[in-house]
Amino acid sequence: MKNLTIAGRLTKDAETRDAGSDRVTSFSVAVDDRVGKEKGTMFFDASLWGKRGEALAQYLTKGSYVTVSGDLGTREHNGKTYLTLRVADVTLQGGKPQGASNDGFSGAAGKADQAARYDLDDAVPF
Repeated sequence: MKNLTIAGRLTKDAETRDAGSDRVTSFSVAVDDRVGKEKGTMFFDASLWGKRGEALAQYLTKGSYVTVSGDLGTREHNGKTYLTLRVADVTLQGGKPQGASNDGFSGAAGKADQAARYDLDDAVPF
């Protein structure tokens, strides 16, 4: 197995579809690649199988920042090679997709962070 962890922004909203006896949620992650003075972007086609993918699809929206780990692979299409990632773990990092409020939080992870930020108690427990 070739396990890889990447962090980047989603290039489009996740899509869930039937794939035989199971469902798969697909999304693409753009990862900045900075080597010296050269700046580039690497794109990974990610797939998350089963109910976890279906449940997370609503939070995997274009522009959201995520950290994803899983098994690295490739696929060929029309003479091009694409990097693929069969997802084992997804962490929603938040970010600011288009149309989000200006409070710096978005998505489920952002709402949890925002709640934690405003629910701080001044009492020290020790």
